[in-house]
Amino acid sequence: MTNEQRMVLGDVEVIRIVERHEPFLPTSGMFPGVAAEVWKDNEDWLVPDHWEPDGDRAVLALQSWVLRSGGRTILVDTGVGDGRERPGMGPFHHARSDLPGLLARAGVRPQDVDIVVNTHLHVDHVGWNTTAAADGQWAPTFPNAHYLFPAADDFHFGPDNAYGNEVQEVDRLIYEDSIAPVHQAGLAVLWDGLHRIDEHLTLESAPGHTPGSSVLRLASGGDRAVFAGDLLHSPVQILHPGCNSNACLSPEQAVASRRRILARAADERELLIPAHFGGTGVVEVRRNGDGFALVP
Repeated sequence: MTNEQRMVLGDVEVIRIVERHEPFLPTSGMFPGVAAEVWKDNEDWLVPDHWEPDGDRAVLALQSWVLRSGGRTILVDTGVGDGRERPGMGPFHHARSDLPGLLARAGVRPQDVDIVVNTHLHVDHVGWNTTAAADGQWAPTFPNAHYLFPAADDFHFGPDNAYGNEVQEVDRLIYEDSIAPVHQAGLAVLWDGLHRIDEHLTLESAPGHTPGSSVLRLASGGDRAVFAGDLLHSPVQILHPGCNSNACLSPEQAVASRRRILARAADERELLIPAHFGGTGVVEVRRNGDGFALVP
């Protein structure tokens, strides 16, 4: 898999920036509602992009998307950052990455970014919101951008809610190094429900994975797409939309949001672009009886 892929949807240029693509967690732990035989029955198309059968691990991509629309540059999600303190978070603790370098190779400098969209405020979607300045303080990586934060997530993971009501120190660390500095710089924009970026791009709440989880809808010319964030982590969830990942904070709400977004993607022929799919990162979905299927 290359680190960069491009496509054009209507009047919007889309650039995929892949930081990592690798086996992650055992499927039994990450998708406890998906039976082992589901993975085996679909091995022919899940391997190698979505499943490692030898270790029975889900294969995920860590990636961002750059959209050029209406003369502006929009960055969707910012990965895990570089060398962050993330105790108890396995591969995210002291992870090394270079999203700015990958963006530069795609022709995007930090000062070129006009809008940063965090589909939600989990660790692997906000890490490069900031970088360490010369004085050691965290500062926005994209100094000319407005950062669009889902208001429900900003509250849930913020200090007024005891950083998600979690006892883990990591929740406070994530907010303080990746979210709070953006607020302090006056670059944060909180939104809820629907937020129209321009004539082609609209953010829409899709809660469940987190309280403020969102999707970004693209409609330009005859093309349609939905950047679905962590609504799904694996294509298996298209076949079994009632199954959540182990990171969904409100399981019933996550299932309802997933079914709603899948139904619209099928009915309106939207390309489905989740945050962590491997392969091309893009799939098409159709209805299959009461459920859904992937278009080959």
